[in-house]
Amino acid sequence: MELDARCPCGTGLGYGDCCGPLHSATASAPTAERLMRSRYSAFSVGDVFYLLRSWHPATRSRSLELDDDTRWLWLEIVRTEAGGERDEEGVVEFRAKYRVDAPGGRSSGVQHEVSRFSRVDGAWVYVDGVA
Repeated sequence: MELDARCPCGTGLGYGDCCGPLHSATASAPTAERLMRSRYSAFSVGDVFYLLRSWHPATRSRSLELDDDTRWLWLEIVRTEAGGERDEEGVVEFRAKYRVDAPGGRSSGVQHEVSRFSRVDGAWVYVDGVA
């Protein structure tokens, strides 16, 4: 993704000023919500490495394959619990709209999830979520 393109996470900032530095490991997410936004952007741009790196070691999948037919359209943060700069755990509830352009036709939907986050060695990571 071009660094001056608008970031997929919905902040209105350019990718290079928002989630790009998190994906390239030149910055780390200060809050659970920022990590959630950066993970959404990673799904949008197909950054499997970042998704695995930002996943808690105890719950992380060995591998992850993204569906090339899925396009993520927008992210809405519904609510957060804790997850601030001084917290060790947090919860982020979100809705993410997607579209699937498969050979058999087009469909769309919304992923509604309540995700848990915690810190490992000072960095926020995704633990798990309930859809």
